[in-house]
Amino acid sequence: MPSSQSHDQHQKPASLPYLSFLDQAAETTRHWLFDHALPLWWAHGADHVQGGFHEKLDEDGAPVGRPLRVRVQARQVFVYARAGELGWTGPWRQAVRHGLDFMLAQHQRPDGFFRSAPATGNRSQDDEIDLYDQAFVLFALSHAWKAEGQPAELLAIARKLMAAMEAHCRLPDGGYRAKFMAGPAAPTTEALRQSNPLMHLLEALLAWEAAGMHEFRGHAVALCRLALDQLIDAETGALGENFSEGWQPVGSGAMRVNEPGHQFEWAWLLLQAQELLGADMPDMPDADSPAKRLEQFGRHHGVDPERGVAIFAVDGSGIALDRRARLWAQTERLRTSMLFAGRAANPAGRATFEAAAMDAFAALQKFLATPTPGLWHEWMDEQGHFESAPSPASTLYHLMTGFEALLAPRNPTELTDL
Repeated sequence: MPSSQSHDQHQKPASLPYLSFLDQAAETTRHWLFDHALPLWWAHGADHVQGGFHEKLDEDGAPVGRPLRVRVQARQVFVYARAGELGWTGPWRQAVRHGLDFMLAQHQRPDGFFRSAPATGNRSQDDEIDLYDQAFVLFALSHAWKAEGQPAELLAIARKLMAAMEAHCRLPDGGYRAKFMAGPAAPTTEALRQSNPLMHLLEALLAWEAAGMHEFRGHAVALCRLALDQLIDAETGALGENFSEGWQPVGSGAMRVNEPGHQFEWAWLLLQAQELLGADMPDMPDADSPAKRLEQFGRHHGVDPERGVAIFAVDGSGIALDRRARLWAQTERLRTSMLFAGRAANPAGRATFEAAAMDAFAALQKFLATPTPGLWHEWMDEQGHFESAPSPASTLYHLMTGFEALLAPRNPTELTDL
């Protein structure tokens, strides 16, 4: 997905140390991803007998858990489609089709939705619709559609899924239900609202926009407007996790949960939306200040300087609630810092973001330092240690989104293609 170009006239050349870092980081990343991770997760992370992708690989690279969750299948479809775009010469087309076939056969419902796991015959499980999962299916379909030459079949599936979400998940005051029960006996009461599924739905809609299919643009614009008008706290500039009816934030101060990784992720998405949606994008005062404030909140309150990592959660005022660090937050910090470094209008701002990008990449290397190359540690504890545990397949999506900015073509003097 391209980055915003609206500030090209203000961009200055990157510093020489940063350019050197980009070259070295790209080489390191390409080696780890192309030579180790992608081959490993195709050879051992895919079930070549029964179909689909396994949930985890253990520390020796052996599969753990039968293919179950649709979000894992969808994320791996994206990973291998994007790998092909970035130049991996392995069997990425076969991997994309492998995940798609399993997802469509085991998870697709007649009403257009996708089950979170293959059908069990238990209606309470089979009929629960999770917006988070629907968002990732829509995201995967966009990348598969592009990778496979824009087949009408995949576009029709995406249209049916989007229509189902509009008909059954859409809320009268904007946004969508996070979960609901399908079928005639479905409850009508609204449960806790969540921003995370909306974020990933926006990501999916923007992916379709970037792929050249503009039919879903209006839905993306509406989600941006909801984020800018209601989800972002006007006082702190942060975006919380949980909301009640009317998109009122749940809790205040120490009772409100903000995830630093999501501040970076929302900032990145809003800048992408600004580029992709153009004049249709809701106005962001002072150019991109909501995105800037999100990034600033994450950077100022969500990064532990001693360990050099983005922590898991802070409260409404930025006080740490959970000082552990999860891998995915480091990838969001990396790509968002790189994007802001490329847009910085002055040397001081550029230096800040360049340093943040380099720190985020260094933090990621700690998570990737495993006995079997191509695997990772999911969690770092408060002391900076890792526990021995299987590597979740779902995390490869985060690594791809974090690393693609390093691997995509760029202008070496202005960094306008980050």
